[in-house]
Amino acid sequence: MLKVAVTIPAQVLKRARLQVRVGRAKSLSAFVSEALAEKVERTDLKEILDAMDQEFGKPKREDRAWAKRVLQRSS
Repeated sequence: MLKVAVTIPAQVLKRARLQVRVGRAKSLSAFVSEALAEKVERTDLKEILDAMDQEFGKPKREDRAWAKRVLQRSS
């Protein structure tokens, strides 16, 4: 682990600390680390999906409807 200093808007910090207080995160550091990891993964996924759209074209309406049905069954 590395220790870094960051500047965070007061309102965001207040909301993050609340998440820790109510038990949704072990610590502020854990909360920030999880949020950064999620953002990086989401960005990576978006880049992959954008590349697929360029190569194969955007999914058609019926493709999205099929995916929605499949995902609802697995939940």
